[in-house]
Amino acid sequence: MDGVVDADTHIAESDSMWNLMDESMHRRRPVMVSLPGDTLYRDFNALWLIDGNIFPKAAGKGGFRLITPAVSMRETGRSDIHRASREISDVGARLADMDRAGVAVQVIYPTLFLIQVTEDPSLEAALCGAYNKYLAQVYHAGKGRLRWVAVLPLHCLDKSIEQMHEPRQNGAVGLFFSGIVGSLTLNHPHFHPIYAEAERLGMPICIHTGQSCRHLLDFFDLELNGTFAASQLPPIIGFRDLVASEIPEKFPELKFGFLEASASWVPYLYHHLKRSARPRPSFPNARWKHRSCKDMFRDYRIYVACEADEDIPYLAEFIGEDHLMIGSDYGHNDPAEEKALVQTMRSREDLPGGLPDKILIHNPRTFYSL
Repeated sequence: MDGVVDADTHIAESDSMWNLMDESMHRRRPVMVSLPGDTLYRDFNALWLIDGNIFPKAAGKGGFRLITPAVSMRETGRSDIHRASREISDVGARLADMDRAGVAVQVIYPTLFLIQVTEDPSLEAALCGAYNKYLAQVYHAGKGRLRWVAVLPLHCLDKSIEQMHEPRQNGAVGLFFSGIVGSLTLNHPHFHPIYAEAERLGMPICIHTGQSCRHLLDFFDLELNGTFAASQLPPIIGFRDLVASEIPEKFPELKFGFLEASASWVPYLYHHLKRSARPRPSFPNARWKHRSCKDMFRDYRIYVACEADEDIPYLAEFIGEDHLMIGSDYGHNDPAEEKALVQTMRSREDLPGGLPDKILIHNPRTFYSL
């Protein structure tokens, strides 16, 4: 199918998803709990109880906010996107929203799994399995227009590799990663077997903003510090670690994408990497040091999602016109959201003639192998 690819959209996980958990783990499924509307969590008055912890934790130190559960006062008051579309319980409604936006294909990312939901490998595997089964059903109901990124129990190698195969057959076009996964950085050897299998299956590594490093999250107070350090910085750290350790050279067919972190950090980080690239264990060869930033993105098969109000012509000089894409953040309601994505991009007069189509159509199709 030709047409625009929205490279980053979201689902609000719902109760029906957890009915797909393995029977042996069903007693440990996420349970929705409600609060009075006058607590410190305000209109975030519906929560998931998972492994003794609440999601979201919408205030205080270690806090984070999510659009799931979608029955909270905060979410039921939204008029922009219907709840059934956010939860994808009504596929037709979701497709109708895409038609109105001029989008042919959405790529769906999780919401709940932007946070580290548990340190228990068995529970993590069961939750990821239920999520992947649900999105497989969505794909088959969506006439090929609703593609998705699989969520893996990344702390367990065997289960991660096991859970990669079925999603690949059911519409998944990538593997979800945070820039830091628990206590592990993306250049840790633990992930090498997962990268190898992803390379074999042709599934890119999709590194999205998120607060999945509990050590970092717990350091900040949501009211004082917002989510910048715990959510926006990890993908940038992940980029540094992958390039510095030359992970793309170890897996020469594997693609890497960075979503919802904007793209304006690229020139700074490339400058930092070049100044840091001197002989030491973390830079065994630094062969990329002798390449331009644009050549490095090409040779390392790295793609970055920009935002519609960034200086895209300037960024294209560093990243290359063939390695930029964009997502609307459909489903969420935050500063990353691009409500009129296609119209905004096509109305920019400063973009060279073919660049909007590369960003909206050709590049995401290449990255996701659509």
